[in-house]
Amino acid sequence: MATGIKQLDREEAIAGWIFVTPALIVFGVFLVVPILFAFWYSLTDWNGISPPSQAQFVGLENYRSLLVEKGIRQADFFKALKNTTYFALGVVPLQTAIALVLATVVNQRYLCFKGFFRTAYYFPSITSSIAISLIFLFLYQKSGLINRTLEWITFGRWEPVTWMNDARGLIHILLEQFGVTLRGGPAFLHQNVLGLRVWDWISGPSVTLTAIMLMNTWTTIGTMMVIFLAALQDIPSFVYEAAQIDGANGWQTFTKITLPLLRPTLFFVVTLGLIGTYQVFDQIYVMTAGGPAKTTLTMAYIVYRNGFRNSEMGLGLATAILLFVIIFVLTLLQRRLTEVQD
Repeated sequence: MATGIKQLDREEAIAGWIFVTPALIVFGVFLVVPILFAFWYSLTDWNGISPPSQAQFVGLENYRSLLVEKGIRQADFFKALKNTTYFALGVVPLQTAIALVLATVVNQRYLCFKGFFRTAYYFPSITSSIAISLIFLFLYQKSGLINRTLEWITFGRWEPVTWMNDARGLIHILLEQFGVTLRGGPAFLHQNVLGLRVWDWISGPSVTLTAIMLMNTWTTIGTMMVIFLAALQDIPSFVYEAAQIDGANGWQTFTKITLPLLRPTLFFVVTLGLIGTYQVFDQIYVMTAGGPAKTTLTMAYIVYRNGFRNSEMGLGLATAILLFVIIFVLTLLQRRLTEVQD
C-alpha cells in the first residue's frame, strides 16, 4: 500500500514538473539569462555599440566610480538616488491613500453610475504616459491652465510658477521662511556625504519634480483602485452585517474590519508603487530630461543616459544592477515590517 502511494506521489511530481517546465524555460530565457548577462557586462567597459565579445573586463571599476570614487559619476548617481527616493516617498503614500478611498467609494452598494465612475478613475492608467506627459507640459506652462486657475482662485494674487523650470527644493523653500539658508546655516550643512552636501540631501523634491509627482499620482491611482476594489469585493458581506449588529459605525467598520482584511492587498499595492516609482523614466524623458539643475534626474534615467547617450553600456548596466538591488532590499524590508506587524 505504501509503495503504491509513493509511486502515485512520484508520478504526480513528474506530471507537475512537465506542466511547469515550459514556464520555467520562458522565465529563464527572458528573465534569468538577461540578468546574468547584465551583471557580467557591468564588469566590463562595453560601449553598447561594438560586439560584446570585444569588451574588456574591468572588474568592479564601474561600481567603484558610482559608489566610491569622487566625481561627476558618483554625484549624479546619488543625486538620482535622492530624487528617486523623494519621488517614491511622495507618490506611493498619496496614490495608495487616494486609490483606497476611491475604491471604497465606488464599492458602495447604493452608488449610482458605478460603471461610469470606475471607468473615469481608471481611464488615465490605460492612457499613454507619453501623451499625458505632453498634455501636462502645456498645463504646466507659465501661462497654462494650472497657473490661470490658481490665479482665478486667489483673485489675481497668485504669481505664476515656472513648474518645469524651478529647481528649488520644497524643504529649502520652507526653511527659507524661517531664515535658514546654506550661507547662514550650520557648518554641518556644508559637509559632503556620498558626493552631495548635507544641504542638498535635505532639499526635498524640487518644484519641478513635485509637479511630475502629482501627475504620476493621477495616472496611477486607477490601477491601484482596481486592485483595492477586487479585494473589497472579496470580503464576505456577513462580516459587515455582524459589525452592524454589534453597533459599529462606519469609521469603526473601516478601521477594525476593512483595513486589517486588506493588509495583504495593501502590501501588494505598496510594493507595486515602490517598484514603479523607482523605475520612473518616461515622464522624466519627455518633460525634463533630468533638469532643471539635475533635480529630476532619476535612477532609471541615468541608466538610459549612461548606456545609450554616453555609450557607456557597462556603466549603465552597473547602474541598473544597483537599482535592482535597491528595489529588492526595499521589498524585503517592507515584507519584514509587514510580518512583524502580523
